[in-house]
Amino acid sequence: MQLSNSTAESAGWPGPLGGIKVIDLTRVLAGPFMTQILGDLGAEILKIETPGYGDETRTFAPKVEGESHYFMALNRQKKSLVIDLQKPKGAEILRKLIANADVLVENFRPGVMARLGFDNEAVKAINPRLINCSISGFGMTGPLKDKPSFDIVTQAMGGVMSVNGSAGALPVKLGIPMGDMVGGIFGSIGVLSALLERQTTGTGRLVDISLHDGMLGLLGYLSQIYFITGKDPKPVGTRHPNIVPYGDYLAKDGQIIIACLMQSFWPKLCVALDCPQFKDDPRFNTVAARLINRVEVDRIISDITSQQTVDYWVECLTKHDVPHAPVLSVSSALEHPQSIARDMVVKAMHPLVGEIQMVGRPIKFPGSPQIALNPPPVLGQHTREILGRELNLSSNELDILTKEGVIDRID
Repeated sequence: MQLSNSTAESAGWPGPLGGIKVIDLTRVLAGPFMTQILGDLGAEILKIETPGYGDETRTFAPKVEGESHYFMALNRQKKSLVIDLQKPKGAEILRKLIANADVLVENFRPGVMARLGFDNEAVKAINPRLINCSISGFGMTGPLKDKPSFDIVTQAMGGVMSVNGSAGALPVKLGIPMGDMVGGIFGSIGVLSALLERQTTGTGRLVDISLHDGMLGLLGYLSQIYFITGKDPKPVGTRHPNIVPYGDYLAKDGQIIIACLMQSFWPKLCVALDCPQFKDDPRFNTVAARLINRVEVDRIISDITSQQTVDYWVECLTKHDVPHAPVLSVSSALEHPQSIARDMVVKAMHPLVGEIQMVGRPIKFPGSPQIALNPPPVLGQHTREILGRELNLSSNELDILTKEGVIDRID
């Protein structure tokens, strides 16, 4: 497949966050996903990693040339510094970096930053303009604030698993780690909002992001079903609880998704399926009627779609302007011409692995080409460069810190 070669571009616009400096104390998924979003938007991300092995995800298989797929997926656009924050000199280095930063992001459990000497009051004293963002499983308050959490915990407690899966089957988690990614999404929005506010007030703000809050926030109309009816929504597989037809239908060689969310698409679908007699059939000609007769609607459509291939239905439904989709694998989704046309698969040169492929920036700014995406960093790759630049440390001073185990302790 043809890829956008991001390494070929050396000049351009860094993005709307160009000039913003972020201290990244995050690891695993929620926090790294958030700082990667900020990096994609042009911020400089200084990722502070622990001595020895760094971000825990660096150890997750599968690997290529010793580099983890998991870490590589969530840490492009960053510079890696290995600093031991448990040592007084390491903590002092972090204080100096914070003094010149715009944003600090961490995803420890509440209380960890205080034990390290960097609670919100401490960082405010260092830099009153700092946006301090904390991401945790349950936030800084509430009876579960000290409880550990990962994606599956968030999905389970946020109600999402209860509505995911086939009708009548046991709950299952989403295939993507949305319980963690939601922290990155809402965390980015929170930080961007605080940066905008700072332009007026001149001061920073604490941003408290709870994965549990975020998951509840994504329930959308499902929460309103409960508020209005008092009943729990149930899993319906690929179907919609209140809209018909909406879901997957068998073709000769796979599945085709048909999504008639609005009434205007029903007549078009009837023409596409060569059953125009159903357009005005009182059993099916309104949203409410189709919901009452959903079993019959789904049976009629399945009987028709099963006679042709997925490719046939893609062509036919496209011709008649009916919302639809083939069910693609990850590889097929990445290799789709739409993905390539939108630069959603790019290349970069990794210092150990060589040329790698990465998912591109999801946010586009037409008319202002952004600079190339940088590959995820090797552990400690930028420690000396950044500390020399930011703190004016000499090569000899950096050597001493290395010998003392304050920086660049790598297993």
